[in-house]
Amino acid sequence: MQHRRVAWTFAAVTFVVLLGVSSAFIVDWRWGLGALVLSVAAFLVSIYQLQNLVADTESYINDLAYQIQRGQQEALLEMPIGLVMLDEHGIIKWINPYMAKYFLMRLVVGQPLAEVDETLAQLVTAHANEEAPVVVTWQKRQFEFRYQARYHTLYLLDVTDYEQINQRYLNERLFIGNIYLDNYIELTQGMSDPDVSNLHNYVTSELSKWASEHELLLKVIDDDNYLLLGHQHALAQLEAEKFQVLDVIRENTSKLNSPVTLSVGIADGQADLIKLADMAQRNLDLALGRGGDQVVVKAQDQPARFYGGKTNPMEKRTRVRARMIAQALQELMVGADQVFVVGHAKPDMDSMGACLGIRRISEMNSQKCYVVFDQERVHTDIARLLTQVQDYQSIAEHMITPAQALELATPQSLLVLVDHSKVSMSMAPQLYQRLKNRTVIIDHHRRGEEFPENPLLVYIEPYASSTCELIAEMFEYQPRESKALNKLEATVMLTGIQIDTKSFTRNAGTRTFDAASYLRSAGADSELIEAFMKENRTDFMERNHLISNVSYVDDKIALCVGEDDRNYDPVTVAQAADMLLGVEGIVASFVIARRSNEVVGVSARSQGEFNVQLIMEKMGGGGHLNNAAVQLTDVSVTQVAAQLKSIIQPAQPDSVPKE
Repeated sequence: MQHRRVAWTFAAVTFVVLLGVSSAFIVDWRWGLGALVLSVAAFLVSIYQLQNLVADTESYINDLAYQIQRGQQEALLEMPIGLVMLDEHGIIKWINPYMAKYFLMRLVVGQPLAEVDETLAQLVTAHANEEAPVVVTWQKRQFEFRYQARYHTLYLLDVTDYEQINQRYLNERLFIGNIYLDNYIELTQGMSDPDVSNLHNYVTSELSKWASEHELLLKVIDDDNYLLLGHQHALAQLEAEKFQVLDVIRENTSKLNSPVTLSVGIADGQADLIKLADMAQRNLDLALGRGGDQVVVKAQDQPARFYGGKTNPMEKRTRVRARMIAQALQELMVGADQVFVVGHAKPDMDSMGACLGIRRISEMNSQKCYVVFDQERVHTDIARLLTQVQDYQSIAEHMITPAQALELATPQSLLVLVDHSKVSMSMAPQLYQRLKNRTVIIDHHRRGEEFPENPLLVYIEPYASSTCELIAEMFEYQPRESKALNKLEATVMLTGIQIDTKSFTRNAGTRTFDAASYLRSAGADSELIEAFMKENRTDFMERNHLISNVSYVDDKIALCVGEDDRNYDPVTVAQAADMLLGVEGIVASFVIARRSNEVVGVSARSQGEFNVQLIMEKMGGGGHLNNAAVQLTDVSVTQVAAQLKSIIQPAQPDSVPKE
């Protein structure tokens, strides 16, 4: 380009000189001859100068090119970046001197990389398609690794010091925890002052020793509440130990007939301490909502991690709390223009009984209430209930579909979710989206990670036998002059309790029998209950067919797997899981069956020695320690069975202290 510019300039000057000489000859030949001589002299001088300029330019360019090439060569040889060039077969063609020290100065050129260093060859294979550098560990150092497949060249930049600084920062991030003694108030009510002091001193001493061993700050907030502060590396150690302090305190206090259980909410991964503290409190609420005796660790926008939850939750609710919930619900109902009550999809008698109970409470407070219900694909017991409902016009005319509820809903309406807290399980999820800021939750299942954001009122009691039990207690606090439960409502609610307690043989406490007694006095019909609980021949045969396919894991866990081309009713699947627990030596049962063309369900049951809730949560479901389930889409029954076995087999039954 430079030579071209010089040539054009020279041509232009030559043209101007020739033009001047011609003009001089026209004026006078002597002037023209003089101008020609001068022009030739100037021309010769210009050529000489131009040649010198070109020579200098070429010399400069050659020297610059040499310096650049030499710099490149020296950089390849001296720069602190490992460089390895391979051929298309993975043979080492060249390495720079910096890289040679990692091969202990051995002669490696001409040898396959896989034979020289298998780990490095595996890294090349693993990251061959990575466009951006990745940090890898090699020879006990950390490197920023990049492989250019196009040129068969790999680069290694030692970033160990920077990674150590980064790891130190991560390890020293703070976490905040809230520790709560679940049953401290209940335990100490009947104790003498010295015994209460001894119990509190023991728990505080044990927690202080545990905190000191792990370099944590423990601060006593109240008799049953502690604040925990520590670094991330300590939290990692606590999680590796699975918070054994919960088991230690529970087991030692059980020997004194005062078993203390702890719930802990821990938040990490947040620099803002205010947000961290708020998140820790929410995690504690989640642990309590799941029944207590467990730890919930959760960072913002990350899934929660659960530890503990090995024991059945103790009954801790009081009639004072039941009265407060009933009064709060009454105020919300009175302040709404109408009430919608929704159970879970695939409703059972507990869900339907809870819906009818809430409808009656709303009516007792002079408020209109609709039971939102989809009548398609219901089980036989719900079908029998719908037949009975036709004889009760006041109930029948207030049962509407989810589509009708969407049309009637207004911003002042109140939505009550019963027998579930997961919106994904709801009978009317679109109605919830419309009224998500006007929602009440009443449930007896353990609270899961999926939970409505801003409910107006939450009444979750995992230690209750059923949702019908919780709602039956509320009738004591309703207006006396209003019309009480009718025969059908009382019967359905008692049926829900009876089914969920397996005829009062499981999860039935004194409050359960009090609720059953109230419902009997309200007119619950035992003969109608038996009619609701009867099953048809098809369900009976399907359940027995499922049970006939039983296999065993370690001779303690029963596993039934249905056919992939056959759909089973979820109630039938649950009944099969219940019946398998009656087999001697079985501590848990799992029944896997297809519920529809898209959904495969798992029903899990245990006697309390094996935590089926944790198993189901790992698969995306939830429930109780001894009663849980999950539904999976776009998978086969065989795939679900393989996934379940891979989770079960490493697990060991958790021992439950006997009280």
